[in-house]
Amino acid sequence: MPESRGSSDSPYRQLRARIVGGDYPPGTLLVPANVGADLGVSRTPVREAMMRLEIEGLMTKESRGFVVRMRTPEEILDICEARIALEATVARSAAARRTDFDLAKLQHLLESTRGLNGQERLDRHAQWHVALRHAAHNTTALELMALLDARLRVYDGAVSRTRDNLDLIEQEHTQIFEAIRDRDPERAAKTMETHQSRTRDLRLAEMTHRR
Repeated sequence: MPESRGSSDSPYRQLRARIVGGDYPPGTLLVPANVGADLGVSRTPVREAMMRLEIEGLMTKESRGFVVRMRTPEEILDICEARIALEATVARSAAARRTDFDLAKLQHLLESTRGLNGQERLDRHAQWHVALRHAAHNTTALELMALLDARLRVYDGAVSRTRDNLDLIEQEHTQIFEAIRDRDPERAAKTMETHQSRTRDLRLAEMTHRR
């Protein structure tokens, strides 16, 4: 009996989560048969999952299997620059198109980060960005940003989870939120560019330090 769509999606979701979450860091060789045994499924859906992840830019095909893609600082810079441009566009659109419900959700997520620390707080900030993209009401931007997020999440370092950086993120998100609340598209875009530029510089500095 052929496997259902849900069963074939499961290895993809699990494998993607492990890569993005850092369980399989860049450079890790993954053999479909071994990963299948680990996940409790056959190698066929695992290979299909790896092919999907290759299309997303998270893996590369090698002779013995698939490798979690390693990127150079130059490649990360390119991804960051694309993200800055898209996030600024999203913020500008959100300021013009957001609904009262969108604004309430953004405010709730922003307030809910207080009292959290480490990865949990960083994840909540990431949820805030996703809510902002929904507030822009641009499906294409939402899909593109999800791909860029995954490619960059692999390179989140320890500094990104420090209290000082998390406090700065909260301050920057508050400024962006205020511009969106005030329906000021240009201020929203500008504050987003400043926020994402700082994040870019932090990520590149960490990559350089680890080399």
